[in-house]
Amino acid sequence: MITVIGTGTGAPLPPDATAAVAGAALVVGARRHLAAVPVVPEGAELVVLGALAPALDTIEGYVGKGQAVVVLASGDPGFFGIVRALAERFGAGRLDVRPGVSSVATAFARLGLTWDDAVVVSAHGRALRTAVNVCRARPKVAVLTGPGAGPAEIGAALACGPGVRVLVVASALGDPVLERVERVTPAEAAARDWGDAVSVVLCLDETRGVAPVRVTVAGAPAGPDQWALDEREFSHRDSMITKFEVRALALARLGPRLGDLVWDIGAGSGSVAVECARLGAAVVAVEKTPDGAARVRANAAAHGVDVRVVEGSAPGDLPAGSELPELSELSGLSGLSGLSGLDDPDAVFIGGGGRELPAIVTACARRARRTVVVAMAALDRVPAVREALTGAGLDCDGVLLQSSRLAPLPGDVTRLAATNPVFLLWGTRPSTRTGEEGVAL
Repeated sequence: MITVIGTGTGAPLPPDATAAVAGAALVVGARRHLAAVPVVPEGAELVVLGALAPALDTIEGYVGKGQAVVVLASGDPGFFGIVRALAERFGAGRLDVRPGVSSVATAFARLGLTWDDAVVVSAHGRALRTAVNVCRARPKVAVLTGPGAGPAEIGAALACGPGVRVLVVASALGDPVLERVERVTPAEAAARDWGDAVSVVLCLDETRGVAPVRVTVAGAPAGPDQWALDEREFSHRDSMITKFEVRALALARLGPRLGDLVWDIGAGSGSVAVECARLGAAVVAVEKTPDGAARVRANAAAHGVDVRVVEGSAPGDLPAGSELPELSELSGLSGLSGLSGLDDPDAVFIGGGGRELPAIVTACARRARRTVVVAMAALDRVPAVREALTGAGLDCDGVLLQSSRLAPLPGDVTRLAATNPVFLLWGTRPSTRTGEEGVAL
């Protein structure tokens, strides 16, 4: 039997856990966990947990002989902890798990906040970008930190984003002397050296949904009950909006989800950006006109989502650190270097564009991790866009969408009213990722 003991956050081992350690032939744990054990039986082997594979091999040797093994871990070892690796190797039936209080629960408790409505994401040994995108998309997030993925890195990534976020950095939780729980801005977090005592970082947008609410399902809210919303759900200018039939297929090909980053290029009303955000993705919308950018922001606010809007008619007009070339009237390919100011997207939607559309598609396709979707009305641009997608190494497909909607006629009868045909092309990277572990709901 392998007894897995969560040491909690500063609490002493309970009597039954102390007894388990006293009867063990092998005790495995981080150096700080082993130092905190009051009694270690004479002759027991102690293994300082570093690389996981050698420790599992050592445990297997003792398990094979029928000897007692104790594994010490932080907090709740079944929550992003060692229980997963042990169960995969030895089977859950061989584990006696005795959890402590997790750092996430403790951090929220220090603030007097519920966390049944929080999203928890691990950046420990995982891609930081997923945690950052979750922080961009959701108002209450806990990030389990790791080397290279601490408060400074999280703060730097969020400092130029939308909304007003507060980072709560919880360090050395449970230590009567060293524990710190500090509220800082992302910029302040980015400017500090936090050392290695950070337990968890909470990212809060206190303007959106952090107040206590009654919840039924823990974690991120359920997805919207519908998408491809009617155009009447958005403010737009002269029907300049991606129609819902086109939007429905575009969303299906973009596949926006929690942890993703989506670019909406030439956003117009921002209908695609808003829908992607409603489905859980972090979104950057690029729009050249000030009134268009304001319209995107207004539509995002009306639907209760956070969309970062990048505005400008040339690279020099765009905000520092988020430069992007104007997307329908680029003056040569040199302006495409402005894309470097944004994080690589998982998916890109490009709606419209002028003579430089193929160059825009090429630049976006080179950066997209998964897919690029392009909507256009002009037949003449289809071959060049298709070539741009395939030239960037994407598998290309597409359709011409032609739909007719029910429309009333006098006399209580109905006719079919045709909408404008739209070409929708999409390119998908052959090595598309299947997903990353790290988000707990």
